[in-house]
Amino acid sequence: VQLQASGGGLVQAGGSLRLSCAASGRTRRTYATGWFRQAPGKEREFVAAISWSSTITTYAEFVKGRFTISRDNARNTVYLQLNNLKPEDTAVYYCALDFGGEAVMDFRDYDLWGQGTQVTVSS
Repeated sequence: VQLQASGGGLVQAGGSLRLSCAASGRTRRTYATGWFRQAPGKEREFVAAISWSSTITTYAEFVKGRFTISRDNARNTVYLQLNNLKPEDTAVYYCALDFGGEAVMDFRDYDLWGQGTQVTVSS
């Protein structure tokens, strides 16, 4: 299985983006999907995660009410809708799979990572 993150770009503060994380390849295992981000000079931080069934979603406190995670298992794709973006949201955003997981926040629980997509928010 491979992951492809896309949808990043340059947007003004207050704007929106929708990130996609597409999984390719075959797996019979269910997995939760998480989004993390890393800004220059900072550590990777958790953003949001969703369980396979979509019944569990978890968000970092700083994105609640602004970002929404969702998934379409028929398309093997997870989405992260970013609204009301702020300059401090500027980072490379990564998606990751946690086989058998349930939308946890600890990056160490995730088994497979995508290459990241750059989000830049101008003031």
